[in-house]
Amino acid sequence: MDSDTLGLKGRVAIVTGSSRGIGRAVAEHFADLGTHLVVNYQRNRAAANDVVNSARSRGAQALAVQADISQVKEAEKLAAECIEHFGRVDILVCNAGIWEGAPLEGLNEELWDRTIDINLKGTWAICRAVVPHMKREGFGRIVIISSTAGQRGEANYSNYAASKGGQISFTKSLAAELGPAGINVNAVAPGWVDTDMAAGALGDEQQRTEIERGIPVGRVASAADIAGPVVFLCSSWARHINGEILNVNGGSILCG
Repeated sequence: MDSDTLGLKGRVAIVTGSSRGIGRAVAEHFADLGTHLVVNYQRNRAAANDVVNSARSRGAQALAVQADISQVKEAEKLAAECIEHFGRVDILVCNAGIWEGAPLEGLNEELWDRTIDINLKGTWAICRAVVPHMKREGFGRIVIISSTAGQRGEANYSNYAASKGGQISFTKSLAAELGPAGINVNAVAPGWVDTDMAAGALGDEQQRTEIERGIPVGRVASAADIAGPVVFLCSSWARHINGEILNVNGGSILCG
C-alpha cells in the first residue's frame, strides 16, 4: 500500500507513554507509514531510545522526550519540544496510563489521586498543551486510549474505571468543541491486551484461560491489534469519524 493513501506520510505525532506496550506498537505503526514521532516516556530512557531507533530504521524521524504528563508544566514542555523540533504537531495519541486498583475500603487517597492524575488529568493536560498548535494549522487528530472498564466498570478497580469513563466523556466533549477547528477527537477502548500492564493477570495460566473464555474471538489482543485501529482513526480514511468510542475487545463487551 502506498503510505500516502492514508494521509499519514510526513505528519508529526506525539504518542504519550510510547516506550512500551500499546504506545510502542502505535509509534512503530506510524513510522511504517512515514509519520514522524515524538516518543514520550516518564522513566525508561533506554526503552524510549530503542523505540526511536526502531522508528528511524523504518524511515521516520523520531525524538524521545521525557515528561510526566500529569504535571501541566511537563505536558507543556512535551508539546513545546515537539514544536521546536518538527515545527508542528498533527496527531496526539493519549496512551500514558496506569492500571492499579483495590477494593473500595482499601482504596486509599494516594492511589485514587495517582490514577486520576495520570490517566485523566494527564490526558487533559497534554490535550490542552497541543490543541492551540493544531488550531493554528487548522488540522488535528487526537486519539485517547480508554478501556472497556470505562464503559462497564470494573470491580476492585473503581479508580481506574472512573478515570477511563472520564476519558470517554472528555473525548465526546472535545469532539464537539474542536470539530469546527478541523480537529477530530476519538477514543479507542481496548479490552484485555497482552502487555506489561496486564502481565500479572495474564501470566496466571488458569486466569488467562478464564479471560479468554469470555472473549468471543478466543484470544487476548496483542498491542498491534490496538495500534492498527488507533492509526486508522488518525488517517484520511477516518476523516468523518469524530467523537467515536471504538471498541477493540474481540467482542467481549458489546456496546450499542
